Amino acid sequence: MAQKIETERLNAYFGAVHAVKDVDLGIPENKITAIIGPSGCGKSTLIRCFNRMHEVVHGARVTGKVMLDGKNIYDADMDPVLVRTKVGMVFQKPNPFPTMSIYDNVAAGLRLNGVKDWNRLDKTVEKSLKLAALWDEVKHQLDASGVSISGGQQQRLCIARALAVEPEALLLDEPCSALDPIATAKIEDLLFDLKNSYTIVIVTHNMQQAARIADYTAFMYMGELIEFGVTKTIFEAPDKELTEKYITGRFG
Repeated sequence: MAQKIETERLNAYFGAVHAVKDVDLGIPENKITAIIGPSGCGKSTLIRCFNRMHEVVHGARVTGKVMLDGKNIYDADMDPVLVRTKVGMVFQKPNPFPTMSIYDNVAAGLRLNGVKDWNRLDKTVEKSLKLAALWDEVKHQLDASGVSISGGQQQRLCIARALAVEPEALLLDEPCSALDPIATAKIEDLLFDLKNSYTIVIVTHNMQQAARIADYTAFMYMGELIEFGVTKTIFEAPDKELTEKYITGRFG
């Protein structure tokens, strides 16, 4: 199985706090990998290391390696902006740019990269909204504010915004935690479709969600990677007692 992202002895710190500890993990290409574990175990910090978002926090630092297609993204010659273009991110709370239209939200990354061709912008906006299963719902209101649509639509708009710059991988940090079951189901269906073209990593507290959509699952506890494997195996026959206790609700 080809690995899109691989970590080698990855450590992440917030000042003196050691948040991620010696994690060795391979993220398979064109699959959905879920990262589960209790609050504060380092899940979100881990994926923020995958596109160098962790280092934007004051006092944060990273040691070890994160390999993207075999190249360490923390090498001195790697541009963090380029890394974040290749590895997009969608956050827990939908965060469309409130002063921008739906169209401009999707086009924002392209414009930031210097694209001015209106034909290219139009085609990319339509393509990205279609990929995010949102085009049919908003195609007649592209000039409306990005925050004028429902929460579930806003989250799919944020996914469209991330896809517009043509990333190779997509990181999602609790993308459904603020959404109702119907909107959650739409996001999950969307991720199923997207994994044919993208490598997807999703942090989730919802173990049922991980069991439904993930090909692989990683379980973290207190900054450490406890177990990683095929989702069915992790949920039905885990190797580690700690994993079994968490999965079965006997944790702590």
